[in-house]
Amino acid sequence: MIVVVTVIPVALPLALFENALIALGIVLLGAAFSAVVAWWIPLYYGTMVYRLTATEITWRRGVWFRQTGIVPYNRITNIDIMQGPLMRMLSISTLRIQTAGYSSQSMAKAGISLQGIQDAEALREMILEFVRGNRPVATESDAGIQAGGAMAALLSEVKAIRAILDVIARK
Repeated sequence: MIVVVTVIPVALPLALFENALIALGIVLLGAAFSAVVAWWIPLYYGTMVYRLTATEITWRRGVWFRQTGIVPYNRITNIDIMQGPLMRMLSISTLRIQTAGYSSQSMAKAGISLQGIQDAEALREMILEFVRGNRPVATESDAGIQAGGAMAALLSEVKAIRAILDVIARK
């Protein structure tokens, strides 16, 4: 692996160009680009912050262009783990958290990606536990409301209150 990263970028320009000055220029340009990438990656990785609170996930990242966001657990609909070949070699993953999007957002923005996660499966389970804990548990009285009988349930409740008030007013 080290041969691929260090020897080939130097040997390839030297083999392709007869003019040593052009080959040296390409090697120096490649070395400068590699140095910038080697400096940038840890700097960017250091800015990635994810926090799990009791009600939401907050995140922040970016060196020059900073991004921040908040995702409430009650909006989370799906959590996927993504991992390419290079990510498998580095033992990292990306968690893509999909949410029930807000009306002003496009579907592409209705979620976040947590990048560089080392134990993605455990983090996904932890988030799912928060999601399950924050979802309201349906009761028998809520079943009518969820089935579309919200107005009927409200009307019966108002009638019951009215009957109680009539009894109190007669006394």
